[in-house]
Amino acid sequence: MIKLFEELGFKKQKCKKCGKTFWSLEERETCGDVPCDKYSFIGKPITKKPYTYEEMVKEFIKFFEEHGHKPIKRAPVTAKRWRDDILLTIASIAVFQPWVTKGLVKPKANPLVIAQPCIRLTDVDNVGRTGRHLTCFTMGGHHAFNYENNYIYWKDETVELCFNFFKKLGIDEKSITFIESWWEGGGNAGPCFEVLTHGVELATLVFMQYEKVGNGYKEIPLKIVDTGYGIERFVWASTGKETIYDALFEDLIKKLKKESGVKDIDKEILQKITELSGMIEADNLSKLRAELAKHVGLTVEELNNLLEPYENIYALSDHTRALAFMLGDGIVPSNVKDGYLARMLIRKSLRHLDKLNISLELYDLVEWHLKKLKNLYPELLEMEDYIKEVLEIEEKRYRETLRRGENLVKRLLKSNKIDLDKLIELYDSHGIPPEIVREIAKKYNKDIEIPDNFYTIVAERHEQKDIKKEEKTLPKVDLETELLFYKYPKEKQFKAKILKIIDNYIVLDKTLFYPEGGGQKPDTGFLIKDNKKYRVVDVQKSGKSVLHKVEDIDDLKEGDEVEGVIDWERRESLMRHHTSVHIILASLREVLGKHIWQAGSDVDVDKARLDITHYKRISREELKKIEKIANKIVLSNYKIESVFMDRNEAEEKFGFRIYQGGVVPGDILRIVMIKDNNNNIIDVQACGGTHCQNTGEVGFIKILKTERIQDGVERVIFSSGLKSLEYIQELEDKINKASEILRVNPEEIDKGVEKLYDEYKQLRKKVEELEKKVGELKKYELMNKFEKIGEYEILVEKVNLNPNEMLSLVDNLALDNKIVILINENNFIVCKRGDNVKIDMNELIKIIGKGGGKDYLAKGKTDKDINNIKEIIKNLIGR
Repeated sequence: MIKLFEELGFKKQKCKKCGKTFWSLEERETCGDVPCDKYSFIGKPITKKPYTYEEMVKEFIKFFEEHGHKPIKRAPVTAKRWRDDILLTIASIAVFQPWVTKGLVKPKANPLVIAQPCIRLTDVDNVGRTGRHLTCFTMGGHHAFNYENNYIYWKDETVELCFNFFKKLGIDEKSITFIESWWEGGGNAGPCFEVLTHGVELATLVFMQYEKVGNGYKEIPLKIVDTGYGIERFVWASTGKETIYDALFEDLIKKLKKESGVKDIDKEILQKITELSGMIEADNLSKLRAELAKHVGLTVEELNNLLEPYENIYALSDHTRALAFMLGDGIVPSNVKDGYLARMLIRKSLRHLDKLNISLELYDLVEWHLKKLKNLYPELLEMEDYIKEVLEIEEKRYRETLRRGENLVKRLLKSNKIDLDKLIELYDSHGIPPEIVREIAKKYNKDIEIPDNFYTIVAERHEQKDIKKEEKTLPKVDLETELLFYKYPKEKQFKAKILKIIDNYIVLDKTLFYPEGGGQKPDTGFLIKDNKKYRVVDVQKSGKSVLHKVEDIDDLKEGDEVEGVIDWERRESLMRHHTSVHIILASLREVLGKHIWQAGSDVDVDKARLDITHYKRISREELKKIEKIANKIVLSNYKIESVFMDRNEAEEKFGFRIYQGGVVPGDILRIVMIKDNNNNIIDVQACGGTHCQNTGEVGFIKILKTERIQDGVERVIFSSGLKSLEYIQELEDKINKASEILRVNPEEIDKGVEKLYDEYKQLRKKVEELEKKVGELKKYELMNKFEKIGEYEILVEKVNLNPNEMLSLVDNLALDNKIVILINENNFIVCKRGDNVKIDMNELIKIIGKGGGKDYLAKGKTDKDINNIKEIIKNLIGR
């Protein structure tokens, strides 16, 4: 039994409605949770005073700090910064998974307290509609990590702390119930208490002590106190407002109501919908509306018309706060992963704005949150310029999407029924919201069904684990190889002992050979025994072993002493390019902004590539600035430091920016830093690659090109050192060759090309005039070859003309009630009709070949002969 329950006389009871077991100070029939009890704090605040969001965060942190917990900084809302299994930070415990929870890394403090902003999109369709759901919320957590030799606290202390926090806020202790329950998540499980008062759950106290294995559980050595306090719910309960949105965003809601001209409605209706939403399953919105309509004496349609403006205002208030955190933490809107979820929320917000028909920009609302949050999260305001620009760009893209949408939906309505999968495809691939599809369909007297939880379905499809790259199948060896390349980065030769030979792989007791990893290709070279060389063609890491793949093992055997020699020219080039990745990334962030994040890299001998998150193409002027800054860093000959650091120490000192290269396992990290002469950090990363010892060793860095590899991700390809020189020399060779052809000096090649292009345009104009004349001449040859079929005159003819000449010819022939179809020797086909012809040429070409176009003109390819085509047209006309 919990010590507090015993001391204060808590009674163990069973809810007569749901059957749950719960504890409370007084005898009661129900557990205190909805739908067994309704919200009873609305209009009757339950704390000694009303709190703002900022005040409640500070109150929570202060209370637990006074009770021995060290406050730690929040993590970003994008969990990709430190883990690869979820996209967004969905709970405070997510900050400590998987490294701390698995016992691989010590927590930053023990016990600790954190107020972690979280984003969950599993209820996004309910936001604004139920009065209680949020996309963005803050989970207050006090956590204790109990090790076998370091016990902190467990159930008794956790329950007592929670109870005392409630009491400090002024919540009546007799109203508090502790429901016994069970929690599972992230592969772990354990018993828990759900802590409620006045119908609302304000905290969950989880005692994580099991790992889920198959259909069962096994006990884990680390026992974790995992608590979650709903900061926004505490604020709501302290104000007694009709909805959680009115408690959190009162000023913003007033602004939106004023701008949109939305009139106040009876608070009792808002209160009732909030209360009912707790009593009815949240995904059954139609039932919720029907119940509320009955209560207020309106039809469901009348109620919907009354509430819809409020729903839009409430959803906007929540969504724009979520965007302040998502964009403020550097998420770049795109079509994949967390970028997709940000774009979804942006477009959903723009749709709510459109429905309200107000002149405010989306940024105006996000800015309101940035200013409100600046005391707690000043780092968000630092991203203000990026947020403003990216929202402007996203809105332009959205508007363009809507302009293109009608024709696409119109075509689909002709040929297909638009079901849920098609709606999701239209949204995913073309960005067309389902509400727009329904509006377009109504114009053509078609009905489209949209599930109430459409955006939730879409979000769940994208909130999935990252697809891991296929890894090489390597032998498993329980041996450790000492890594000499970190200790002796300039050494080229070493002596070692063969510990194990598996197929063509050799495990040495120590090595200078760098194994492939972190985007860097492996070293190659030789192993030498008795003056005989064995070619090392690949090097890989397996656990703590380094596997050297040798072309021919021959007479090598375990226990042999060998000499290793690495290909130094290759290693040197790899080091320069890997160091260049760090320099280019720093330069990109300086020119483009703090939202720049590494999305991948590849370091090879000839060149390197760096993929970054960015919302638009990098301009030529920006590239020149980036390249100039990168080479200034090189010429400054700054020192490059590599140190091994405790993971928590590194995160505390440098933040999550160290994880540019992806998720890094382990409690000890190798930190690579580039510092200027004033000790300011230019770049810092957790990185296991080989690097130069100072930036001057890199040599000249030349950006070769950029590519957009997917929406929201730009690729920068560059070379350094002698490879850059080779590239410049190749470029000069091409310029010299071109200048010889143009008969100009290399320095005047731009003028020579411009002159050649002007001559080309003049010649092209003459060719077009000749083509037009050819068409006119051919016209007279074909004018008398039309065949009367039904009400139309048809010409199907094989011609020895190019496509442009054919297009010119059909323009001259396809008039009034005529249809002209021309085919050349390459099977290019063009179809055109006169104004009095009702047959669609775009549909016709799909019957007689492959291609497309407008209803009056289409072109493509065909494998049918003239007679086949004539028969098809006769059948179409109905002769």
